Amino acid sequence: MPNSITPSPEALNLAARLVEPKAMRRGSLSERYVKCSKPGCRCATDPNARHGPYFSLTRAVQGQTQSRLVSSENAELVQRQIARGHEFRDQVEDYFKICEQWADEELAGSATQTAEAVKKGGPRRASQAKSARRSSA
Repeated sequence: MPNSITPSPEALNLAARLVEPKAMRRGSLSERYVKCSKPGCRCATDPNARHGPYFSLTRAVQGQTQSRLVSSENAELVQRQIARGHEFRDQVEDYFKICEQWADEELAGSATQTAEAVKKGGPRRASQAKSARRSSA
């Protein structure tokens, strides 16, 4: 029978926070200023005259990099969503560590019980009856 060690209050608190729905996303947001190809435009020679900012949301999907433009109005919102995604990923990692510690404690308790059973002779298994061999004649 497994040891009945209960999860820590920290684990329960973290689990409760993980199930709260939040708008979040993976990826990164980059800000770019670009040169156009119009003849005579100052952006070709003056880096301070480049066009932008243009915001690009980039993430990997099934091994492929996908990007999409984000409006200047939505850039701050997308950045907050990305930050919530990073926070969620960190919380999942913390939760996993706590659960592994809990599993180690449970295993240690089980090992102690097993060691005590060996000292006492342990539970004996009844031997199974062997079936008689049939001759192939």
